[in-house]
Amino acid sequence: MKRIDTKLMGIDQGETVLFSDFEKGGPMWTGEGERTCRHSIRFTEPFRAEPAVHCALSMWDIDSRTNARVEVSAEKITPTGFEVVFRTWADTHIARARVRWMAIGEVFHEDDWDVY
Repeated sequence: MKRIDTKLMGIDQGETVLFSDFEKGGPMWTGEGERTCRHSIRFTEPFRAEPAVHCALSMWDIDSRTNARVEVSAEKITPTGFEVVFRTWADTHIARARVRWMAIGEVFHEDDWDVY
């Protein structure tokens, strides 16, 4: 369990298109086997520590002739950002995908200061 000092909690959220491979014949649409797409996200402002990050598909356009095999996750989470990772495999063909994300964690307060 991630424990958060409730003095000041922040929520950052956003949505991004991960890829649109249909028009250009990219690997998610035309490829076979394991395929991965990574997209870097930068938070609006830094958290005090690594926040809890949730990712979910908000749109996908997938070929109906193949099985739907998709995994979406957050990796390399830091106080300043993370990577959205989208994976598919076998004969799945995906034209495009969009992901929505939310990060929740403790944030800095304007009165915070360190003494060295």
